[in-house]
Amino acid sequence: MVTGASSGIGAAVASALLVQGARVAVCARRGPRLASIADQFMASGLDVLPVGMDVRNENDVNHAVDLVYENFGHLDVLVNNAGIGMRTVNPRFFEEPLPFWRVDPDSFRQVIATNLTGYFLVARAVAHRMVARGSGTIIMVSMNHETMKRQGFVPYGPSRAGSEALARIMAKDLAGTGVTVNIVLPGGVTATGMVPEDAPEELRSNALSPEIMGPPVVFLASEAARGIHDQRIIAAEFDRWRDSLDLDQVD
Repeated sequence: MVTGASSGIGAAVASALLVQGARVAVCARRGPRLASIADQFMASGLDVLPVGMDVRNENDVNHAVDLVYENFGHLDVLVNNAGIGMRTVNPRFFEEPLPFWRVDPDSFRQVIATNLTGYFLVARAVAHRMVARGSGTIIMVSMNHETMKRQGFVPYGPSRAGSEALARIMAKDLAGTGVTVNIVLPGGVTATGMVPEDAPEELRSNALSPEIMGPPVVFLASEAARGIHDQRIIAAEFDRWRDSLDLDQVD
């Protein structure tokens, strides 16, 4: 189950899992983008279930998770990725960053509701079922610590800092249950719709491809990663991180 799967990192992660033979519920807000990405996957013969879901709405989340379980029987992996960026608050956040006292409170609430509360609601709806089954993998998509405290990045920075703290606490709460929680982040600015056209050319030209997130997520979803828990994995450094592991010593 991948949230925010209609574009960007979510679509790239869903694609990476699908081509490895996984059945994937691609979840996003209802609309043409979700229908389009699902159609693309289906046209390639991939086993995809499109699920309309607003992560800000508890009832909608619970209904979507019920639908996934009805179709799949159980869930092995949740990728918590749904998010909105600074463009919804300030379209020119790179060129004209807003101080926090000029941020509209409703915009602040919208970003927190999606990027933090949404992560909580989806993980909450899935975790108790995984615990009951004694197995499961939860992957929380995050971003660089530097961005969390960048000037003009209220509320996006705090929302992602909060979701990373949430992931660490979830990992402690789930220790010993058979359910693992790990954080994965690209490792730099990523070429998604969150980057505005007026961003510096050097930044846009050096942006990472969303596909960089595929390998670490596929690895964490595999049997080879069984027992890897409470890790923060930078996708741009994934090969080095994996090579440093002694998998025989992983709890």
